[in-house]
Amino acid sequence: MTDIAMIEAAARRLQGRARRTPLLGSPFLDEIAGRRVLVKAECLQHTGSFKFRGGWSAVSALAPELRARGVIAFSSGNHAQGVAYAAKLHGVPAVIIMPADAPRLKIDNTRALGAEVVLYDRATEDRDAIGARLAAERGLTLIKPFDEPQVIAGQGTAGLEIAEQAAEEGIAGADVLVPCGGGGLTSGIALALEARAPGLRARPVEPEGFDDMARSLATGQPQTNAALSGSICDAIVTPTPGKLTLPIAQRLCGPGLVVSDDEALRAMALAFLRLKLVIEPGGAVALAAALFRPEALAGEAVIAVASGGNVDPEMFRTALERFG
Repeated sequence: MTDIAMIEAAARRLQGRARRTPLLGSPFLDEIAGRRVLVKAECLQHTGSFKFRGGWSAVSALAPELRARGVIAFSSGNHAQGVAYAAKLHGVPAVIIMPADAPRLKIDNTRALGAEVVLYDRATEDRDAIGARLAAERGLTLIKPFDEPQVIAGQGTAGLEIAEQAAEEGIAGADVLVPCGGGGLTSGIALALEARAPGLRARPVEPEGFDDMARSLATGQPQTNAALSGSICDAIVTPTPGKLTLPIAQRLCGPGLVVSDDEALRAMALAFLRLKLVIEPGGAVALAAALFRPEALAGEAVIAVASGGNVDPEMFRTALERFG
């Protein structure tokens, strides 16, 4: 089980590898939200998302003989790129299983990082089954996107940075809004904040129709989404919370928040106009909640994680044309 010692160990292995991404603010965003808004710009991380943290943490933690055989992962794109880049830096093979409807940019980037990409239909095929079969056939080590202790530990290093940066900004108490799919980033940040900034509280944010974590927290039981696709927030569309991540979220996180696809697009446009950041729809849901769900938040400040920036030009153009 992931704990603060694992997160700190992951941080040491990531030293000199991961970027310490900035915490950014704008008075224009503060005015919309009615409180101070600070954005943790993980869209500026290597490969364009926080996933490099977990990818490097997991690959670097493998025994050398296992790592040499190669790794396999399944992802709509950001975990794919994080693992692919970590494998490339270690000089080992990577096979990445990706949904055929993932953004073309993410598929192309994963291949460009040297990984073998295997596409599947997320509505009719089981990525877990595909991954297990290929791992067994080729002797690869499967690195899960969120239900893996070393991945959670790597994502938690973003929480260590948030704790440090919030202290530098004089913020002792605030909600930390986190885009949430399976819950790896949310649970990792929550564990880090528990140890290093107990006045900060992680809260998962999801798109409408895919709020399995929010409903799981509200009911106390794991919930499953009715659909497996249908949101522009592809990076955080998962069937159900992780078996490892949900208990952490239940213990440490505040209630989940839900935003619409249109609100994610508007947040994307505002991030570009006011912070000069490029954020993908799934990566923008936390900022959307900070801006458009003020009644659900407490305190004079809110921290929103911008978890990824790997957006196709057409989707980014849509955001700017509609809300820019």
